[in-house]
Amino acid sequence: MSSDLVIAVSSKSGCGNSTVSRLVADRLGLRLVNYTFHDMALERGISFEEMCRQAEQDPQFDYAVDRRQVELARGGRCVLASRLAIWLLEEDADLTVYLTASLQVRAERIARREGLSVESAYQHTLARDARDRQRYVNLYGIDVDRYVHAALVVNTELGDQNYVAEQILSCLPTQRLSNERGSGG
Repeated sequence: MSSDLVIAVSSKSGCGNSTVSRLVADRLGLRLVNYTFHDMALERGISFEEMCRQAEQDPQFDYAVDRRQVELARGGRCVLASRLAIWLLEEDADLTVYLTASLQVRAERIARREGLSVESAYQHTLARDARDRQRYVNLYGIDVDRYVHAALVVNTELGDQNYVAEQILSCLPTQRLSNERGSGG
């Protein structure tokens, strides 16, 4: 891994990971690495839901996404935003961050984002959380409900995306932060 700044941000769906990671990357002039099943589905010309169904049946899809994320992060000077970022880059990231929010709040956010009823989003999110957790345990022995090794845990219910981004930025060493901002990205 490059000696340049690498920040790994993980969360469950609806915690604001993509938005917050983009804000942090933009503020520091870093690349955002956020390669997901959404990207893989687009590349294959299939729906996200179909991509998820295929991934649940064939672990090669997870392995491919995770390998791609790590490869993209190896260039350094990035924020890696993914469900498993803090585990995939546990030894290599300068900062590991886990974002949290209650299931209810996450479902409300997902409902707004995807035009669903809150109840539908709640049930979908609950089921997805269970499937994802079991899949990651089976594939890697990673329990995404156990993130105690994260250097920073931020409850995203306590403020908007700018608040969450500032919590992350405030945990970077001051000298490192000024060097990154001054490098011009």
